[in-house]
This record gives sequence, C-alpha cells and structure tokens, in this order.
Amino acid sequence: MNNLIEIQSQIEKLQKQAGEIKAREFDKTVLEILAKMKAFGITLKDLQPGKLRGAKTKLKTATANKSNIAKIRRKGERSAVVVAAKFRGPNGETWSGRGLTPRWLALLLTQGRSKEEFAIKN
Repeated sequence: MNNLIEIQSQIEKLQKQAGEIKAREFDKTVLEILAKMKAFGITLKDLQPGKLRGAKTKLKTATANKSNIAKIRRKGERSAVVVAAKFRGPNGETWSGRGLTPRWLALLLTQGRSKEEFAIKN
C-alpha cells in the first residue's frame, strides 16, 4: 500500500462503507429522536433557533467560550482604545502608526517609497 492509487482506492472504498452505514443507521436514529421528542413533549417549533429553553445557553457556551476567552480582561487592564488612522495605502488599507508596520507598508518601504507619502493629511 505504498502507492497513491492504492490509497485513493481504499479511501473510496471506506467512504462507500461509511455511506452504507449511515444509510442503515439513519432510520434507527430518527426513530430514537422521535421517541425522545414524544417522551419530553418536544415539538418542531421547540427546535427552531431562539426557541430553546435551558439548552440555549449550553449550546452557545461551546462556541462562545473560545471567543470569550480572548475578551476576558485581567484585573487592572485597560480596554482597547481606538486610534484614528494616520496612514492610508494605495488599496485603501489603513494603519494608525502604532504597533508593527503592516505588510503593505513594509513592502512599499522596501521599494524605496517613504512613509510620509502615505500619511493622511487632516
């Protein structure tokens, strides 16, 4: 099984097997879901976005935790201050002049252009 054609053949075979298993188990899974819906009195309306009761926060928590971690501030940390752009690139890119020089400006500087050419005049 060293050559690419053999591996691709096995991938196709495995994908076909996976499809067959999914097709066999689909009806069984739907019946299980319907039984649980009946047992708990769940309707299709209950499953619409924004209609979930207690599960709503649990579902959101899984995806929101990643983004919220970045937003958590340490004690005494100041919130970010928005600074007006001081430089504008040829394609409309902007830079406040703080932090690392952006790639678009660094590339132009290596081509012999000056930073002042891109300064935004008030």
